[in-house]
Amino acid sequence: MYEKIQPPSEGSKIRFEAGKPIVPDNPIIPFIRGDGAGVDIWPATERVLDAAVAKAYGGQRKITWFKVYAGDEACDLYGTYQYLPEDTLTAIREYGVAIKGPLTTPIGGGIRSLNVALRQIFDLYACVRPCRYYTGTPSPHRTPEQLDVVVYRENTEDIYLGIEWKQGDPTGDRLIKLLNEDFIPNSPSLGKKQIRLDSGIGIKPISKTGSQRLIRRAIEHALRLEGRKRHVTLVHKGNIMKFTEGAFRDWGYELATTEFRTDCVTERESWILANQESKPDLSLEDNARLIEPGYDAMTPEKQAAVVAEVKAVLDSIGATHGNGQWKSKVLVDDRIADSIFQQIQTRPGEYSVLATMNLNGDYISDAAAAVVGGLGMAPGANIGDEAAIFEATHGAAPKHAGLDRINPGSVILSGVMMLEYLGWQEAADLITKGISQAIANREVTYDLARLMEPAVDQPLKCSEFAEAIVKHFDD
Repeated sequence: MYEKIQPPSEGSKIRFEAGKPIVPDNPIIPFIRGDGAGVDIWPATERVLDAAVAKAYGGQRKITWFKVYAGDEACDLYGTYQYLPEDTLTAIREYGVAIKGPLTTPIGGGIRSLNVALRQIFDLYACVRPCRYYTGTPSPHRTPEQLDVVVYRENTEDIYLGIEWKQGDPTGDRLIKLLNEDFIPNSPSLGKKQIRLDSGIGIKPISKTGSQRLIRRAIEHALRLEGRKRHVTLVHKGNIMKFTEGAFRDWGYELATTEFRTDCVTERESWILANQESKPDLSLEDNARLIEPGYDAMTPEKQAAVVAEVKAVLDSIGATHGNGQWKSKVLVDDRIADSIFQQIQTRPGEYSVLATMNLNGDYISDAAAAVVGGLGMAPGANIGDEAAIFEATHGAAPKHAGLDRINPGSVILSGVMMLEYLGWQEAADLITKGISQAIANREVTYDLARLMEPAVDQPLKCSEFAEAIVKHFDD
């Protein structure tokens, strides 16, 4: 079954039912050490994860690690350009949950990105990126502690699907000619637009299926939260790309108001219900005026549509969501992508779970990570219905390899996400506490030490930071 690796002789497999992991007390979990500084980061991560599980469960639970290979290390074992050997794919497919360090971009033909390839192969459609602040972490933001968001980024569609042709490619030229001559002139929404003949061209597919399964996970995440954190924001550029990004928004609202009708309220619905609660005798027309400030300037047809919307909301969910009941529901709203970039800085406390398409999510998750201290402390997960891979969000940093100095926080916190995914919350909480206390005590690696005020004179090594985290389990 395997060419060059041997699975552990003990431990059990994780299986999946209805997209959820069924986890034994002794799961076998494949790990990819990672390239470059992965040689330092992974041992530190394994030390922290094993210590947390042992302390939380007193030996009743244990992870059995299974080393598999990808990136440069795989080429050393399997041969030149064997960046993602079949052994590794078989192991992840068999055991379901894996964790990995940073990987380099392959040189030569074949795979453009190992990370993207893994997401596509295992249909890991939800890229999950939590961004929260740990006290003491240096940040360029004045109030980084106000930001505590989780980005759910669609992982398999949008421009990352990689359907494109470079300028001058014969197939791309044929497609441009076909669009210019046969399709664009016949589309009322495109008017007289034409694609320049010297263009590169790409296709941006956004499907209802892909959008709603991602948004479903975002809503399910919000349902596990409490208070104002029960909030999902659909992030899009639908004001410009109406049939891709605008559709993502519309499909999100459709999902919230059908499959999750009992548990969700949209922003506009909350306005209508709140208006009626504050003034029980409010007319439908006056309620419409409150939710649409330009109501009186609208045509009679548009006014009638808004009034009909108000009536439909009150009739359909007034009994189940009215009288303040909507305040305990998951609030679903939407924001334009460029607006979110400034709002997570100017109004960070207003957001909780962001559901985005691939490209927007790529930008937003890194921007949010910068607010709370950078990618060195930013974990990530790629989750599907039959597999999940937890990973570092930063690069391999080969110049630091073997120096025992790099910050292992990203992979360690990705391990926290993995433990939470397994349902091992007690172990996850120990690590979160340990990291928080280590940073608060200024026990940090060089990347954080040099940015603290005053700077830390003797930063910890990578391995020492892991030991500091474990030490604080007992605090």
